[in-house]
Amino acid sequence: MDETVKSLDKPDFPSETITVLERVAANLPGVIFQFLQQQDGFWNVLYISSGCQALYELEPEVVQADFRVICELIHPQDMTAFAQSIAVATATLTPWNWEGRIITPSGKLKWIHGSAQLQRQVNSNILWDGLVIDITDRKRVEEQLRESEARYQAILCAIPDLMFRISRDGEYLDLKGEGANVILAKEEIIGKNMWDLLPTDVAAIGQEAIAKTLDSETLQTCEYHLPTPSGIRDYEARLVVSGPNEVLAIVRDITQRKQAEVTLRNLAQKFSKAFNCSPDPITISTLQAGRFIEVNDSFVRLSGYERDEVIDRTAFELNIWVNESDRARLLQELQTNKVVRNLECEFRQKSGEIITAVLSAEIIDLDDIPCILVVHHDITERKQVEAQLRLSAQRDRLLTKTLVQIRSSLNLEQILQTTVTEVRQFLQADRVFIGLNHTHAAAKAIAESVNPEYPSVLGWKTDDKTYLQELRNLLTTNRVRVVEDISQITVSAKLQAHYQQFHTKATLAVPIMLGGELLGALVAHQCSGPRHWQSIEIDLVQQMSEQLAIAIQQVRLYQELAQLNTNLEHQVEERTAQLQQKMQELAEMQRVKDVVLHTVAHDLRTSVMGNLMVLQNLLKNQELAPESAPCLIPVPKSILERMIQGNDRQLAMIDSLLEIHCCKNQGVILNREMLRFSTLLDAIIQDLQPILNHNQATLKNLVPQDLPLVMADKTRLQRVLKNLFTHSLQHNPPGLNFTLKATVADKMIRVQIQNNGVGMSKLEGDRLFDLYVPDPQASCSIDIGLKMYLCRQIIQAHGGEMGVISNTRRGLTFWFTLPLATS
Repeated sequence: MDETVKSLDKPDFPSETITVLERVAANLPGVIFQFLQQQDGFWNVLYISSGCQALYELEPEVVQADFRVICELIHPQDMTAFAQSIAVATATLTPWNWEGRIITPSGKLKWIHGSAQLQRQVNSNILWDGLVIDITDRKRVEEQLRESEARYQAILCAIPDLMFRISRDGEYLDLKGEGANVILAKEEIIGKNMWDLLPTDVAAIGQEAIAKTLDSETLQTCEYHLPTPSGIRDYEARLVVSGPNEVLAIVRDITQRKQAEVTLRNLAQKFSKAFNCSPDPITISTLQAGRFIEVNDSFVRLSGYERDEVIDRTAFELNIWVNESDRARLLQELQTNKVVRNLECEFRQKSGEIITAVLSAEIIDLDDIPCILVVHHDITERKQVEAQLRLSAQRDRLLTKTLVQIRSSLNLEQILQTTVTEVRQFLQADRVFIGLNHTHAAAKAIAESVNPEYPSVLGWKTDDKTYLQELRNLLTTNRVRVVEDISQITVSAKLQAHYQQFHTKATLAVPIMLGGELLGALVAHQCSGPRHWQSIEIDLVQQMSEQLAIAIQQVRLYQELAQLNTNLEHQVEERTAQLQQKMQELAEMQRVKDVVLHTVAHDLRTSVMGNLMVLQNLLKNQELAPESAPCLIPVPKSILERMIQGNDRQLAMIDSLLEIHCCKNQGVILNREMLRFSTLLDAIIQDLQPILNHNQATLKNLVPQDLPLVMADKTRLQRVLKNLFTHSLQHNPPGLNFTLKATVADKMIRVQIQNNGVGMSKLEGDRLFDLYVPDPQASCSIDIGLKMYLCRQIIQAHGGEMGVISNTRRGLTFWFTLPLATS
């Protein structure tokens, strides 16, 4: 521009035109100018308004004198764009528009906007009529808007809430779900209606909120619950109008907020209850002035002031602080540690009485006002009894020490002497002694600890029955006899003489009782003068008397135990000899029982087999004999068949008994071999077919052919299956249907035999495989019961289990398991 812009002398300009321009410039912001661009490239400033001073910080005369001063103010980074805009406008005679920055002489950075209309003159010069205005504020606003838009866009992207565009009828138009926990994909939501995706009650709430938002054109908020895979969640939806018949719904998970609100309400309720119901006085006062804001009922009771007498007044005004420095100490600790615990202070009640309390305080904010929450704990009584507690601790230590000594020894004389010594030391009494019933008609002092200045009662005894009865009455009637001054009571002459003999001025006596029996007494004497016996001293003597009774009983029991132990040793020796004799007799009886069972079973088996052979020959001869031949034995065929069946059952039962007896003694003996279970079942089913046909029963075999191998005793398994089928056939009419299944699980083959026959109760099912004597009226016969017991023994010997399930409607399911050969 330095080369293209050159200043010329200002030509004469009509004064009327100047006046008009000045009027216009006075009413317009910025700078009005009129430049003449000559054909040879020179610039002539025809007019520039007074706004030049405000915009460029230059006087108009300076600019008119040299146009380059304005160009020198243009920001270096904007100079190229300025030159290009001048060149384009000059070449095309199109309106000139340019925005850029200038740096004023004072260093201010301004944005300006220049515009001008170009007219070519007759002499080919170009007249520029234009306006330059300050757009710094607008640029600043635009920059702020851009920053705000970028910030809002970043906030929008960072918002974890769900945002939906929803039509009036509830159709999802769009959603923003980045960062939110969305269960469904965006494609599964867009285009769907909320009635299709949400529960009916939630959809109804949403539809109503959409209608209210669109009709009122105001923000609507609704809350609802929604089941999710992680449980019931709380949501808040805020709806605003985003277009014709369209709303923008911002959905936020407020589960934690709801939980926090509930927690906060609970805490507020707890605080309110704790504040009002606390047994300790609680106050809330301002931090600076100490003016009470709130106090609880406990404070009212403790201080004696009513609530309206305290609120809005300070503790100093009420003269509550005994030592005003205590509040300064409280404030200092609060400033240092932010909390105070167990600060002991003295306070003055309304009545003027001084009390002691410990304070615990914290600083809290109530409506942005720093306050102190103080909990007062009245320790006045505690202070008063601390001395008593210290004395109690001393008593407890003494009592514990004495009790250990008493319990650790069985020497009664040592126990009694230790007791009187320790008790006198604690009581600081002149004499402590123990008197016991020496015999039923006498009493004697057997242990004593006494001040050497006074006579001893050790060895004193009496057999005066009247005197003894008086002493017993005094002890058993009162349980504890407390006399602070002997001269103030009325007693018998004999007791008065006793007191005078041993210089007794005050006495404390506690009986030693055991199960209602008076064993004696523990007695303390003060010989130097009358004495007030404290309650803690009386309590110690009472406890010591109880422990003495236990010690005496303990010694007695030990003596009795020693005697019983001697007698017991003799009894044990006698009982041991008797027990050994009984065990020998029991072993002999067991051996005889086994011999008898074995002999009777074998003899009975031989007899039954003989009967069977005779009956079978008779039946066979009758069937082979011609009809005309005379019958040698006139017995009907049906009777022979029943007799044969009965003998068969008896024989089977005897065999079962013998086998059970063998199992009890030796266990089930198995001849295992590697077998394919499906092949084994086919052979067993073929053997069972005659029995099934005889009972008109059908069997459906659903056992897979590719079952794994098992190590099993083929013969034993055949017996198991035959017994299970026999049980079902015997307890149901002909025509029973069986289904045989097998599955493999957990390295075991599980076999199931289902039938559609009669079911059984749970008790019958639980006892079916047990060895017991059935009820005579039970449907299960003894021989079947024995066989079912043997079935379970065989299966358990293989390493499996067996059971029965009674179906809900009809029939039974027998099942048993067998381990695979690989396991």
